[in-house]
Amino acid sequence: MENNQNAGKLALSTKFAYGAADFGIAMVTAAIQFVLFFYYNAVLGIDPVLVGTALLVGKFTWDAINDPIMGYLSDRTKTRWGRRKPFMLFGAIPFGLAVWLMFSLPKGLTGATAFLVVLGSFLLVDTFQTMVSVPYYAMSAELTYDYNERTSLIAIRMIFTVLGYILGAGATTMLADMFIAGGSTQTGAYSTTGAIFGAVAIVTTLITAFFVKERPNPDLVPSKMPPWTQIAQVFKNKPFVQYMVMSAIISVSFALLTGLFTYFVTYQLNMGDQFFLVMLVMLGTIGLFLIPWQLVSKKMNKGPAYALGLAIACVAIAGTFFLPPEPSPLIYVIAFVAGMGFSAQYVFPWSMIPDVVEVDQSKTGERHEGIYFGVNSLLGKLTTGLGAFIMGWALKFYGFDETVAVQTPHALFGIRFFFAIVPVIAFLLALPLLIWYPITRKSHAELTAKHETEK
Repeated sequence: MENNQNAGKLALSTKFAYGAADFGIAMVTAAIQFVLFFYYNAVLGIDPVLVGTALLVGKFTWDAINDPIMGYLSDRTKTRWGRRKPFMLFGAIPFGLAVWLMFSLPKGLTGATAFLVVLGSFLLVDTFQTMVSVPYYAMSAELTYDYNERTSLIAIRMIFTVLGYILGAGATTMLADMFIAGGSTQTGAYSTTGAIFGAVAIVTTLITAFFVKERPNPDLVPSKMPPWTQIAQVFKNKPFVQYMVMSAIISVSFALLTGLFTYFVTYQLNMGDQFFLVMLVMLGTIGLFLIPWQLVSKKMNKGPAYALGLAIACVAIAGTFFLPPEPSPLIYVIAFVAGMGFSAQYVFPWSMIPDVVEVDQSKTGERHEGIYFGVNSLLGKLTTGLGAFIMGWALKFYGFDETVAVQTPHALFGIRFFFAIVPVIAFLLALPLLIWYPITRKSHAELTAKHETEK
């Protein structure tokens, strides 16, 4: 490992070792985003409104506070292994076991029992995922302080992220179907799939914990601010407030897209047997364009570059509304173009947050990476919960019936409208916030130079 790597270049081995954990985290996240609602509703037969409400309650209760708490704790932790890694080491195994349990629920649950089981299984996974992921993401802000090197670190991490997403989003139903074909029950097949995902999450988290050395700035000491003062300070950071508004709009929209994707392919296109292939094209394209978007970021500032990617994705998603209720090879073209655009979403947001941390540091004299990543994670979870809630009511309102293979035209229209039109409108609202994002390459360089002068 090179000296003073937190100030500049990182070894390629460090970048890959850091990225490993996100393979497992992203795999679980994708399974939750793309399949979990479908699993609760279409596999276990739980009412969609009940599922959406349970997920919303979960995200607005314990989930609403555990991310900032975990960020605060990791910021103030000091051990021989660092301040982020102990949480990953102790959280890895419980995280994997919770994933297995979440996909091992019985059929026939109704009413209050179903509500509590959905809520409990989700919160259990979320708690241990938070314990692992918030310190993990905060670590990226400490590995390097270089504007461009951060984008490179995140781009390589996102290779693992995309691979994890492919497995979590595309292979969940495929693996379950394979186990069913082998003689397993439907619930048993999903339980086995959950066990595989849990094991992968454990192993990849431990790889990062053991092989990445933390590089915090030795000149900085843990914050003396109480946690609620730190959180209040976050909302005084104007670039971060703008980032949060933009991120909230995008996150709700993305939750609708990911949650309804399985429904759209299965019921609108009648291509459920090709779901994995469609997902593979989109996510593979996302992975293919990670490095190109990194190169774009060297010519453009992060905000406008992110906006360009989102605009490309909007064109593709809008096109799905006009696909007929039958198998269509055009979905593969759309998946490719959407993947090209959404690839930007897997590069820029995570490299923008560390830049925001330094704006905060210039005002407070302290670094609060954990708090910022915790609040960002909280925002993502609240907005995805809102997206799940909207989706549940939309499916109910348009008459979706999980017990039949062929849905009514009214139900199909609802799936298409909330899958394509609503997200695109929201994405377009977010574009100006990205185009005029205040932290640029120039302003970041000036801020970094100021820090060096003040030392």
